[in-house]
Amino acid sequence: MVHLAMLDPRVTKLAELLCTHSTQLNEADNLLIHAFDIPEECVAEVVRIAQSKGAKVAVRLESSLVRRQILHGLSEASAQLIAKVEKYEMEQMTAYIALRGTNNYAETSDVSGDIMNLWAREYTTPVVFGVRVPKTKWVALRWPSAGMAQQANMSTPGFEKFYFDVCTMDYARMAKACEPLQELMNNTDRVRLVGPGTDCSFSIKGVGAVACTGRRNIPDGECFSAPVKDSVNGVVQYNTVSLYQGTEFKDIRLTMKDGKIVDAEAGPNTALINKILDTDEGGRYFGEFAIGFNPYILHPMKDTLFDEKIAGSFHFTPGNSYDPPGGNGNVSSIHWDIVNIQRPEYGGGEIWFDDVMIRKDGLFVLPELQGLNPENLK
Repeated sequence: MVHLAMLDPRVTKLAELLCTHSTQLNEADNLLIHAFDIPEECVAEVVRIAQSKGAKVAVRLESSLVRRQILHGLSEASAQLIAKVEKYEMEQMTAYIALRGTNNYAETSDVSGDIMNLWAREYTTPVVFGVRVPKTKWVALRWPSAGMAQQANMSTPGFEKFYFDVCTMDYARMAKACEPLQELMNNTDRVRLVGPGTDCSFSIKGVGAVACTGRRNIPDGECFSAPVKDSVNGVVQYNTVSLYQGTEFKDIRLTMKDGKIVDAEAGPNTALINKILDTDEGGRYFGEFAIGFNPYILHPMKDTLFDEKIAGSFHFTPGNSYDPPGGNGNVSSIHWDIVNIQRPEYGGGEIWFDDVMIRKDGLFVLPELQGLNPENLK
């Protein structure tokens, strides 16, 4: 765990961003700060800034190691008890800040798939998708650690600098630059994704789009919609490693017919990816399509909150959809953001809206969208 100085100005700057731009706290808010393996002085600083905005603050401190043990001994009854308690807690809140840190991203890799599916069904669906996402002002972020630096193949000090550059960038500027993309997606019918191993098409007509520019995730930098549920046809070949439920998946290839994933491959984890997709009926349909454009995030580090924002990427997500706008009504206990990078060093690719190419090899080509290219956002 990286222990930053108590009054490190970067922590204060980040806390200000979370409490103002992201959650817009005021005296009417009840805020839950949910922290996993975070240095106490950093949690205290977020509490202090939140209190300075007038919010009433509650804190839940947790441990990834303790969560692993809970999962190892989990029964359906115990999952329901935890969900009942935390759902009640969440229902008292108007705002939620998640600070997620761990030194070992694979802490739950030895928890069985059946248990992870049980947890998703009995806890995630009612608490996260049932209350937190639709009914609070929320923001989630990871906290820098030596483990994250190792994932990113960077030194710990180098990763810290990268982290704070990404997390405290000018999100107001990004929000302005994203307005034309959101408007275009709101008025688009057919989407086509093309690249090495990928050629799929679908409709987003009437679904709507949401610009994500620092309000719900930090780091941020995407605009999402969702396909009309039964409209997806073709093949998508993802070119990043995806960490899901404590397991690394690579060489993921999905084949779709009339919206449903009819074939799924993931190298040695093909059986496991199919088991996850079969968690429930909605697991084999898509709940999100998003275009990523954070100029500071260029390469995957097996952390979804970062990887899904990579400049020049898209993610196409099996599972649960968000509420409208941007949602298609698909319901599932899984939500798996899997990323494809279309910059030249990753094989290139194109995105087409209604037979007009809007992005090629990771760069927006329409003049009104070029404000989202890296040279204009940094």
